Amino acid sequence: MSGIIGVLALQGGVVEHLAHLAALGLPARRVRQAADFEGLTGLILPGGESTCLSRLLRRYGLDREIAAGLRAGLKLWGTCAGAILLAREVVGETASLGLMDIRVQRNAFGSQLDSFNRTLQVPAVAPEPIPLTFIRAPKILHLGTAVSPLLEIDDYCAAAEDRDILVTVFHPELTPSLAFHRYFAGKCGIPLPPREDAPADWQADSWVDYAPIPCHPRHAAGGAGRGRSAG
Repeated sequence: MSGIIGVLALQGGVVEHLAHLAALGLPARRVRQAADFEGLTGLILPGGESTCLSRLLRRYGLDREIAAGLRAGLKLWGTCAGAILLAREVVGETASLGLMDIRVQRNAFGSQLDSFNRTLQVPAVAPEPIPLTFIRAPKILHLGTAVSPLLEIDDYCAAAEDRDILVTVFHPELTPSLAFHRYFAGKCGIPLPPREDAPADWQADSWVDYAPIPCHPRHAAGGAGRGRSAG
């Protein structure tokens, strides 16, 4: 298998993405500095706090590295806050990276208390319905001519892509489904074996095995080593 998928590791849902990539057997790397872009085929910009992430990107010059990587063929996937960072237009705010021709609205559903789950069909991504988790999610309100919708709900788009960028306003890494991570791997040109179901041992706290500091009781029984090499 060729290619490495990076996960931007400044803030937000980093280890959850690493756990899903590992479940697919994909080489993955935490990305914190310019040197970490070496050899990457794709980069995931995870959910988190978009204002904080935008400031950190500028502070460490990673905004320039991401833009340069995109021009050189790097594929990008933004989940929730990552989608906001990639948008060319953000309602009422200054855009951050501005690399995808979409308009988004932050916190479009309300506060944390208004977070919700749905299970919906996304035919381009998987034949079976996919569980989706929306947490202080944005809405995609407009797509440029080069952007295609993957999932439309009511009056907004929840997932979209162009030739090089995928965005989802929900969090696939917080569900047992590997469908979107598999789809992104394909977008990155990384071959995968035949489809497999979600890991049989997946739990809502499975991501803790990929945390840099042991933080779960099962680590005491020797379970911490499973994801150490993922980052």
